[in-house]
Amino acid sequence: MGTVVVGVILVGIVALIVRSMIRDKKSGKSLQCGGECKNCGGHCGK
Repeated sequence: MGTVVVGVILVGIVALIVRSMIRDKKSGKSLQCGGECKNCGGHCGK
């Protein structure tokens, strides 16, 4: 039973992380650039 509870908690945490990454990507942010195009060197395409 404990394994199931820990597994459900881990799946929930991973789902929250993925949702956050999707939101950041849709708003124009990414892991590489961080949304600051002035410091990006022109790689973000804006």
